[in-house]
Amino acid sequence: MESFIKEKLLVSFGQLLRKVRLNKGLSYRELAQQCDVDHSQISKIEKGQVSIQLTTLFELAQGLNIHPKELIDIDFKLEEKS
Repeated sequence: MESFIKEKLLVSFGQLLRKVRLNKGLSYRELAQQCDVDHSQISKIEKGQVSIQLTTLFELAQGLNIHPKELIDIDFKLEEKS
């Protein structure tokens, strides 16, 4: 996957995570208290600055009290390789 596409994917994921967190009325620290992810890491994820592991996705979903698939339900089109 090209670097630009990866970056766009990370930003899209981060935006969705932020939206869900804010809709739940949670700060970074409050979410961090409900899952095993540091609040500074959550901030970086939401800004699209870091890639996460599958286990982190599940931790975040648990902290938000949602199914993990809700965090990957982003509108993102993968480009086909020529």
